[in-house]
Amino acid sequence: MIATEPLPEYLVRRYHGWKATTYAENRAWYRRLSAEGQRPRAMVISCCDSRVHVTSIFGADQGEFFIHRNIANLVPAFTPDGDHHGTSAAVEYAVSHLGVTQIVVLGHSNCGGVEGGHAMCSGQAPDLDEKTSFIGRWLDILRPGYERVKDRVGGEAGMTPLEHEAVLVSLENLMTFPFVREAVEADRLSLHGLWTHIGEGGLMQYDRESGTFQPV
Repeated sequence: MIATEPLPEYLVRRYHGWKATTYAENRAWYRRLSAEGQRPRAMVISCCDSRVHVTSIFGADQGEFFIHRNIANLVPAFTPDGDHHGTSAAVEYAVSHLGVTQIVVLGHSNCGGVEGGHAMCSGQAPDLDEKTSFIGRWLDILRPGYERVKDRVGGEAGMTPLEHEAVLVSLENLMTFPFVREAVEADRLSLHGLWTHIGEGGLMQYDRESGTFQPV
């Protein structure tokens, strides 16, 4: 059985408002995108969090970014085991088929996924340790990062060190994909680690030389 209901009225109104304004004013551009297909220069891997608005942060238009969102902006290591890997499939499509030249991993402040990962790894969330927890098994990806910073989380720092680690673990795992590594080593692809502070509107990027996140 497929259980569906009509769209809420507020979404219907918003759609018609968009169609009458934004779409109407840019009809030629939308039709060109439809006819010519997408040619994004960058892939952005960000959190599902509704407060993280990737296109707004960078002032992007339709067709500019190939965006993949998941819990805590995590990328699993390359594991070609035949199981379903939505994130891995998105990375493969972006690099091998769309030919993006940049992959951005974007973390953020007050990340509920990272907070859940910390609770699980520190033994405070036994429900996430259950084999039946999809969230817990996904957050297992973050365990190496937790081990590196578990003594620095809390107090004034809050979850920020682990939120940064979610970005770094993903960047490390991206390089385990053969097609990503090959493209990086051939200078066809560059990787970027970013973290945004939702409340302050700040943006920081990982600096490889210093091993720290610095303001953009």
